[in-house]
Amino acid sequence: MSTQPMDSGMETAEFAVGAEALTALDDGKPPATAGTRKWLRFRFLIRFQSLLGLVLVLFGGIIFSPRRNGEILFLSADNLANIVRSVSETGIIAVGMTFVIIAGGIDLSVGAVLGLSGVLVARLMIDWNYGTALAIIIVLIAGLLFGVLQGLVSNYMRIQAFIVTLAGLQLARGLARFISGDKFINISFGSGPKQAPSSFSVLGDRFGGVLPVSALVFLGVGIIGSVVLNTTRFGRHVFAVGGNERAARLSGINVRYVKIVTFAICGIAAALSGILDAGQLAFANPDSGTGYELTAIAAVVIGGTSLFGGEGTVVGTLAGALLLGSLNNILQLNNINSNLQLIVTATIIVLAAALQHLASRRRGT
Repeated sequence: MSTQPMDSGMETAEFAVGAEALTALDDGKPPATAGTRKWLRFRFLIRFQSLLGLVLVLFGGIIFSPRRNGEILFLSADNLANIVRSVSETGIIAVGMTFVIIAGGIDLSVGAVLGLSGVLVARLMIDWNYGTALAIIIVLIAGLLFGVLQGLVSNYMRIQAFIVTLAGLQLARGLARFISGDKFINISFGSGPKQAPSSFSVLGDRFGGVLPVSALVFLGVGIIGSVVLNTTRFGRHVFAVGGNERAARLSGINVRYVKIVTFAICGIAAALSGILDAGQLAFANPDSGTGYELTAIAAVVIGGTSLFGGEGTVVGTLAGALLLGSLNNILQLNNINSNLQLIVTATIIVLAAALQHLASRRRGT
């Protein structure tokens, strides 16, 4: 009778040890060997690469910034506001792109959708006398439907998203040029004919005379995107689909639905950026947004999102967008050749992608 409690106690102890080990593994904390400690440090670097990079770029901006009357131009309120304003459009697109890439897709049409949305919102207000709110809602719905269409074609016809969205890029650009007559649409504000409502001009204003309205929209989109991705069932499904599509399907997740919704989110983000672009510039250009898809993808990659899917954060994407904007601003303040700016940006993207590749190889070992 004395042996049974002893065996039970041993089993309990063994179970506790096993549970502790499983908990450590689940938490990503394997036994603290020298190799493990190096791996954990490397994981930390990968996870926060955009935030660490942003801090380094900000320090670099302070050190190398030109000075005027003792003032560091990089830290001036106007310059910082200009940085945030310059990245707001591509940053909003990048938030939508984060969902698509985590789910294992890609969207190359976002820049063209931006141009189409700017032209469409201008036409709705100037030529068809729509109010600001209704025009914005219609354009956002159009962006959503464009994303849904691409998602449907890609998932039901089983065509790679790269091909579908490349065709979508051409379609959106063609529609933008057709609707605009292949020319700029100037937006003047007022209540007369061929004028947009004065309320639309708010998009080009600065809150408190300092912070651009577009920056507030950028921040709001980032917060919403982060909450959806990290706290909702849909967000968990996005990670699951990108991590292992077959396993996600077997576990009961509607993979097609998840992928289509991510494209819809990306379409809405691109449409919102197009509206902001037209509001800030007070004109609509059918060719606006050219190359924005590459900048958005760069921000997502620098932010630590894996191009293979299954990993990523919206916060990292926001930091990646700000990093690129701050870096370009520093180079411009120092009158660095624009071609060199492209080379520096490309180098950063390659380094970020290389870190991700090393991380994926280390996980496989």
